[in-house]
Amino acid sequence: MNKIIRNIIIVALFTVGGGWLGIWLNTVTSNTQPPMQSLGVLVWLATPALSGMLLRAFGGDGWKDSGFGLNLASGWKWYLVAILVYPLAALLTFGLAALFGILSADGFAAQGFNAYLSVAGTMFVGSLMKNIFEEFAWRGYLTPRLDAAKVHPIVNHLIVGVLWFSWHLPYYYYFLDRAILENSITTSIPVFLVIGLLVMLPTAILFGELRLLSKSVWPVFILHNVINALSMPLLMNGFIEVKGPLAPIFTPTNEGIITSILFGVAGWMLYQYRMKKQAGS
Repeated sequence: MNKIIRNIIIVALFTVGGGWLGIWLNTVTSNTQPPMQSLGVLVWLATPALSGMLLRAFGGDGWKDSGFGLNLASGWKWYLVAILVYPLAALLTFGLAALFGILSADGFAAQGFNAYLSVAGTMFVGSLMKNIFEEFAWRGYLTPRLDAAKVHPIVNHLIVGVLWFSWHLPYYYYFLDRAILENSITTSIPVFLVIGLLVMLPTAILFGELRLLSKSVWPVFILHNVINALSMPLLMNGFIEVKGPLAPIFTPTNEGIITSILFGVAGWMLYQYRMKKQAGS
């Protein structure tokens, strides 16, 4: 088997199975800690990225396309994209939801914008560790190695998106506190999971293209943290309320369908730009 494909399959297996292995470890060790403070959650977080790094070091992949460099001088504009793309998509979705009377922002009026910034800042810091593991697995390993295997870019991103979603399943099922999950979604959990897969695919296109254009993991890492920090408090902390059957479509969080479509459009535009740039070089 081609070495690149073999190693991608190994990382994919660790991605799909690492969380369930972590749950099993918690069970056999009779863990009494909260799941998010257990040995199992560390196994879930670390196995995809760690397996990729081990294959780079000992499996023949090497480090050339790891994306560890910042590339600030040549790629500063991609950091700007990383910072701005979610706020712009969320504001547009927010405006549409407010226009159709689906969204209420009374929570902002009651708590104040400073309270939102405080919670967002705390969540930004809290998401750093988790997203280091995520992005050094998905965009640090899988995206560039699928690119090295000559997989079509869009297929590349869709494969990463499916694996990314499958990695989250043990998190939603076991590690994440159920009350936190229920307070941060607008549907039942099964519907949320179906929508979660659908929205993760266009999101993966944006993340993947930003990674390939910038030649660095760090803009995508920043984007991931910005999304988590700005979107999670909206529903979880009651700053907005989205009502009715159209709530999953119009919610301005990253689980919202319109927001994810805008991510996909942005990703497609980055893909077109990259293809034109390659054709002209």
